[in-house]
Amino acid sequence: MAETTNTPNPPLKKAVALRYDQLHSDAPQVVAAGKGTVAEKILEAAEKAGIHIQHDPDLVELLAQVDVGKEIPAELYQTVAEVLSFVYRMNNRHKEYMEEYMEQSRNSPHKRKG
Repeated sequence: MAETTNTPNPPLKKAVALRYDQLHSDAPQVVAAGKGTVAEKILEAAEKAGIHIQHDPDLVELLAQVDVGKEIPAELYQTVAEVLSFVYRMNNRHKEYMEEYMEQSRNSPHKRKG
């Protein structure tokens, strides 16, 4: 006799990647979407590329309904614009921080001599 438990499986991780090129499209485009292992790969690729990851399960559910390669629907413009604005601000802060860090490193009296 096999023993069973009523422990539910944890929900599968989901991810959607967007690209927005103002010169070539009117709206952000879904460039990748998936769940489980595919979602993990999307997230790993974003992390490796230094792309900020926004965790918003409700928005992911909505964006996951858009076919890969298609622009997001007009109903999501405002929400996605707010997320992109946040991401751009975070990326700029990170860039400024790294520039300041590099400048301090160059001017540090503790530089290693090669």
